[in-house]
Amino acid sequence: GRHVGGCDELYALEAAGGVIIGRTGLHEWAFGFSSENPHFGPVRNPWDTGTSTGGSSGGSGAAVAAGITPIAIGTDTGGSVRVPAALCGTYGLKVTHGRIPLTGVFPLVPTIDTVGPLANSVSSIDAAYRVMSDDTAPEPTIRDLRIGIPASWLESAPMSEEVDRVFSEVVDGVGRLGHHVRVFDSSGLTNAPAMWDAIAGEVTAVHHEFRAAGSPYGDDVAKRLDDAEAVPASAGESARGWQKELRARFLATFEDFDVLLTPTTPVTRKVIGEDMIGEHHYRMVLSYFTALVNHSLNPAFAMPVAGSGSPPVSVQAIGPARSEAQLIAFGRSLEAAGLVGFQLAPG
Repeated sequence: GRHVGGCDELYALEAAGGVIIGRTGLHEWAFGFSSENPHFGPVRNPWDTGTSTGGSSGGSGAAVAAGITPIAIGTDTGGSVRVPAALCGTYGLKVTHGRIPLTGVFPLVPTIDTVGPLANSVSSIDAAYRVMSDDTAPEPTIRDLRIGIPASWLESAPMSEEVDRVFSEVVDGVGRLGHHVRVFDSSGLTNAPAMWDAIAGEVTAVHHEFRAAGSPYGDDVAKRLDDAEAVPASAGESARGWQKELRARFLATFEDFDVLLTPTTPVTRKVIGEDMIGEHHYRMVLSYFTALVNHSLNPAFAMPVAGSGSPPVSVQAIGPARSEAQLIAFGRSLEAAGLVGFQLAPG
């Protein structure tokens, strides 16, 4: 996502034997979900070059999907690792806030920003995550997990028929693996206008110097910054109260469940140059299942469903704080069972 030249994570990867082969395109200032950059041109999806890679780390998703590299690095403040992973058919890990240091990463919303890997296998995700985070927790044995399906969150989603069908098949498959799957009333774990108000003050502060200096911005990001500046301080304070309540709800939910399962994105495609997906702005659609997780600070793992389309549908596993090792182990078990799996884009 954001410019990461000189950040600690890249030094750690190089020290572990990784070879950094280049930089990738992204959404301007990592502040969006299309990677249709007005200064450098759109990042094109290897599955269909007329469609978006998602964003903000769109070039990272494209590089893995096209087979240029097995691992790429992105940032995730509202879904910027998981959305490109979903639209490009790769794996993508959003870590617990603070799990991987943000040293050297240009901020967007410092209180919820994260760095994480996109990759072509669960093993590659694990390798990159372990090096960047220095997490040495043993990978747990995965059996008899309590899997929650958040009904309210799913019911209001702008979901395509394809994603709805494939997600239901995955849920059935997870149940056949012996896990205890239960649909639950997820009232409170739903998107709210407060998600924007909660970040507006930080976004404004990050960009104040550049805006004051008259630095050039594309129309898309300039409009979002105007909107952020217009949010009253009182609304921001109220929204931070909402964040606190949301985090308490997630904490309580994970007393009953080990993993929550949703689609990663409600659709699999966004046409370059088109702002709408159906009746909704693409930004709302693509971030529908991802942005709330950033506000909760929890980790989440996006995984491509094996054989489910071109590009494949993506499923998201959300876990309690610092449960990355369990999410990776869960993903590895789904991969071994053939429920999820990477395939190169044919383009």
